[in-house]
Amino acid sequence: MYKENQEYKEYCENVIAVSNRHLCKRPFLEQIKIVCEWHPKALILREKDLTEAEYEQLAGQVMKICETYKVPCILHNFWQIAVKLNCNQIHLPLPVLRQLVNQAVIQEKNQGSGTFYQIGTSVHSVEEAVEAEKLGASYLVAGHIYATDCKKGVPPRGIGFLKEVCDAVRLPVYGIGGIHFEPEQWRELVKAGAKGGCIMSGMMTLAEEEGKAE
Repeated sequence: MYKENQEYKEYCENVIAVSNRHLCKRPFLEQIKIVCEWHPKALILREKDLTEAEYEQLAGQVMKICETYKVPCILHNFWQIAVKLNCNQIHLPLPVLRQLVNQAVIQEKNQGSGTFYQIGTSVHSVEEAVEAEKLGASYLVAGHIYATDCKKGVPPRGIGFLKEVCDAVRLPVYGIGGIHFEPEQWRELVKAGAKGGCIMSGMMTLAEEEGKAE
């Protein structure tokens, strides 16, 4: 079992779990508990099809589970909901990050006046990565790196692209797309300069016996 691989455990300390309730084989909140038992670096609640009201209700439930297991919960896109729920970590699409910076909603965090402690964004080019760093992002998610069913028919950008992004910025970079519980993949990510990787499918289908901490 992958949990018995010490090398993988070390890499898994830098796994960001990404939610997608449509992939779950059991009730979503039960799956979130299983994921949290594995203690990933963080969980991004990324449920793009929900309305703002629906997302707020779900976010409150997920944040309670994450708090119980001491797993940082990063809300996605709905920054007003994050403020309302006192969640100081947010993952924003790059266009939203641009908009909020231009509107001075997000201030200089190193001056202690920022709205969020941590702001992540997803990038799909080196140019976007450089821009995101200038806009004040705390970390980047770059992809997609490997072939994935989530983007069927779309060629992956590859490990070379990930290295270019990592070389272009000083921020932590996490690869996404087709990343599984495979030590060889993690060696490639680290060699490219990535801090770690984001896993969606693997986390949303994680079995209970695998997820329990030893």
